[in-house]
Amino acid sequence: MAKSKFLQEFKDFAMKGNVVDMAVGVVIGGAFGKIVSSLVSDVIMPAIGALMGGLDFTTLRWVIKPAYTTEAGKEIAEASLNYGNFIQTVVDFLIIAFSIFLVIRAIAKMNAKKKAAEEAAAAAAAAAAPAPEPTKEEVLLGEIRDLLKKQAEK
Repeated sequence: MAKSKFLQEFKDFAMKGNVVDMAVGVVIGGAFGKIVSSLVSDVIMPAIGALMGGLDFTTLRWVIKPAYTTEAGKEIAEASLNYGNFIQTVVDFLIIAFSIFLVIRAIAKMNAKKKAAEEAAAAAAAAAAPAPEPTKEEVLLGEIRDLLKKQAEK
C-alpha cells in the first residue's frame, strides 16, 4: 500500500508543469550546446585561425614538461597547458550566454507589452465604468457640509 502511494506521489511530482518544462529545457539546452560547440569549433575558430595566418587554436599549448621515455622504457606523457582549447571553450560560452541574453530580453519585452496592454485595458474599463452613486451617508454628510458653509457665510 505504501509503495503505491509513493509511486503516486512521484508521478504527481514528475508530471507537474515546472518539472516537465525544466526537463524539456535541459534536453534542448544540451542540444543547443552541441550546436554552438560545433559552430565554434568547425566554423568560427577555423575562420579566425585563417585570418591569423592559418593558426589552429586546438594546437595552442604551453609545454611545461615534454614527453620522455624512462631508462626502463616507460613513456611519460608531456605536461602542458592547452590554452587553445580554453580559448575555444570561452568563445562557446560567450555565444551561448549572448544567445540566452537575447532570448530573455525578447521574453521581457513581450511581457512588458502584455502588461502595458493589460494596464491600458484596465484603465479603459475603469474610465468607461460610471461613477458609483453616493451612499445615503455621503449624501447626508454633503448636505451637512453645505449647511455649515451657509452658516459660516452669514
